[in-house]
Amino acid sequence: MWPYPIVAAHRAGGTLAPENTLAAFRCGMDYGFRAVEFDVMLTADEQTILMHDAQFGRTLPGVGKVAEHTLAQLQKLDAGGWHSPAFKGETVCTLAQALLFCKDHGIWMNIEIKPSSDAAAARTGDLTGVEVAAFFADALAAYVPGQNDRSLPLFSSFSFDALMAAKKAAPGIPRGFLMDQVTPDWRERLQQLEAVALHTNHQYLTPALVQAIKQDGYGLFCYTVNDPVRAIEILDWGVDGFCTDRIDLIGPQ
Repeated sequence: MWPYPIVAAHRAGGTLAPENTLAAFRCGMDYGFRAVEFDVMLTADEQTILMHDAQFGRTLPGVGKVAEHTLAQLQKLDAGGWHSPAFKGETVCTLAQALLFCKDHGIWMNIEIKPSSDAAAARTGDLTGVEVAAFFADALAAYVPGQNDRSLPLFSSFSFDALMAAKKAAPGIPRGFLMDQVTPDWRERLQQLEAVALHTNHQYLTPALVQAIKQDGYGLFCYTVNDPVRAIEILDWGVDGFCTDRIDLIGPQ
């Protein structure tokens, strides 16, 4: 049900580096992580970049919307100085850069499709799916379920429409549906997506809910677990994996 790593570095480097940047990937590697989670959004010229916030102000300086700026405009901005002076001048990372970096360093990816708006959901899922499927064309051609699952990334998204578009564009890339709280229609949603896993906020889980999801044959992945004691607890319940910001406290498994 879950052939992937147990612990992934949230947004590539947790809180120790500017999220969703190549610096974050390098930081995660320094702590031994070979599994990451990161977010993908579209620019105004429909380029795929690693970005969580749709608005400027937290990880990018200024005021405005990411989706209203081109890749060239965004890459002129400082994506690292907000974190600490050591990362000043870090640039926005493209999906292409992230895919190549992870392939070169043997890093498994949980690729969260993060539309900047509901209107952009299907297009974001489609273009992300097309790009990832093309990059992994050789692996997809040789894919044997259950034997080399870690050779492929896993898509996830809170957007049902984005995941459906990714499913159409890249049917061979596995999918996990994100839900902050698990709603009663979770089975129907996973079935429609032909998903392999449910991703959810660990704060709202119960042992009974974990067992219900696992008994239906789905993997269960949680965000964002930063307390080692809590990590052990939910793993004991049957949770398969989780991402963490505290890569300095919780090591890779």
